[in-house]
Formats: sequence, structure tokens, C-alpha cells
Amino acid sequence: MNRPVLALPLLALLAVAGAASADVLLVDRAQAQPEGALPARGMRMADVEARFGAPTQKLDPRGGQKRQWPTINRWVYPAFTVYFERDRVVDAVLNRAASNEVGPKPAIR
Repeated sequence: MNRPVLALPLLALLAVAGAASADVLLVDRAQAQPEGALPARGMRMADVEARFGAPTQKLDPRGGQKRQWPTINRWVYPAFTVYFERDRVVDAVLNRAASNEVGPKPAIR
């Protein structure tokens, strides 16, 4: 009598696990990237442009109203977006590759 009761939750768990495995995670793609595929922190704007070429889009700068709020520039490349504080790289983030991939939202334009 206990076996049918235990089997129902187990079947429900297996059904959910099968559906969840269809997602592609951005983390998986980021870990598969070769070392040096993204600009390193501290690189200058000129160095990024020399190594990776001209960005497809340079978004309007944000911040800079006060001395405590540095100006942040964003350059969009096909595979990633680079964030600069003044003229130095603060971070580089992979862009979403496909609609089924779980990752960050696109940059606000």
C-alpha cells in the first residue's frame, strides 16, 4: 500500500527534472569560453579597441553628476558588453545568445 503512494511523488519529480534540463545556462557558455575571450579588468579603452576591434555600439555614458559618481561607459560587442569607469574596464558581461538561454537582460539603451 505504501508503494503506490511513494511512486506518485517520484514520477512527478522525474517529469519536472526532464523539463528543466532543456534550458541552456549562460554560466555554461561563460565557462566554455577560452581564457582571454573577454577584456580584463583594468584595461584601457584604447587597449580594448586595439585587441577586440571597434564596438558595434557605444551607449551613452551614465553618471558623472558628482565626484563620487564616476562616469560609466558601455561598449556593446556581438558576444559581450564592456563597462568602463572613466577609461578603465570595470567588468565585461556575456550577452544572451539565444531566446532559450537563461541569462541577464539586454543593456538598457
